[in-house]
Amino acid sequence: MSNIEQSTAPTTLQVVHDDRVLRITIANPKRKNAINYDTMVALGDAFEAAGQDRTVRAIVLTGEGGDFCTGADLSGAVAEAQRGITPEMTMDAANRLVRAIVDAPVPVIARIRGAAAGVGVALALAADLTYASEEAYLLLAFVNIGLMPDGGAAAMVAAAAGRPLAAEMALLGERLPITEAARHKLVTAVLPEAELDARVEAVAAKLAHGPRRALELTKRALNAAALTSLDDALAAEKTGQSELLQSPDFLEGASAMLTKRKAVFAD
Repeated sequence: MSNIEQSTAPTTLQVVHDDRVLRITIANPKRKNAINYDTMVALGDAFEAAGQDRTVRAIVLTGEGGDFCTGADLSGAVAEAQRGITPEMTMDAANRLVRAIVDAPVPVIARIRGAAAGVGVALALAADLTYASEEAYLLLAFVNIGLMPDGGAAAMVAAAAGRPLAAEMALLGERLPITEAARHKLVTAVLPEAELDARVEAVAAKLAHGPRRALELTKRALNAAALTSLDDALAAEKTGQSELLQSPDFLEGASAMLTKRKAVFAD
């Protein structure tokens, strides 16, 4: 077993290679596992490196504590801008990360507790198998802060459940309970909290000892059939989100979120 911690102020990404299973944990529980630019880059690096490592046969992605990932960490936006990180760079990092999960030659399992929000929804749905505890939920909250969904999240919701649900989630920005997500086939299974870890570990162990090449080609064929619009969606999101990240509405939405008040958008 090897344990590597990649520090990305203020977030720590924990990567543990245990036998044939690589476990990647977003470890920023004080911010409900919100991720900053550095963490997105580190996650992309981890998935790409795992794809090149023949000893890795399955990947488990999860968040530390009670939440999976609540999207971008807006608290560091000013510091990132001062470092020269542009909206285009942020979108490139997010798109690369999602593609790294989808293109990984081994199965990726997402273990979801609590909130999967913002780009966290994209990470959860980009996985091949997604298992969630009963209290979990999905939330495309972008519109609440003057943004549009990114990471291909809306496209993946539409591919699995259809345009009406994708529109409801993206345009209204309201929570989707995980039981409803399961009813719409967005996740693999919903389990009681006490059973979640055991199910994920059993699935990971089975995949880790399966035929690697057969699993890789099966995954590739499934994604080719189901995610035909992903690249177009990622490109459109980069253009649109790069504009919105520099808009007055986003400045108002982000300020309102950080100060816990209701946003007032321009007429």
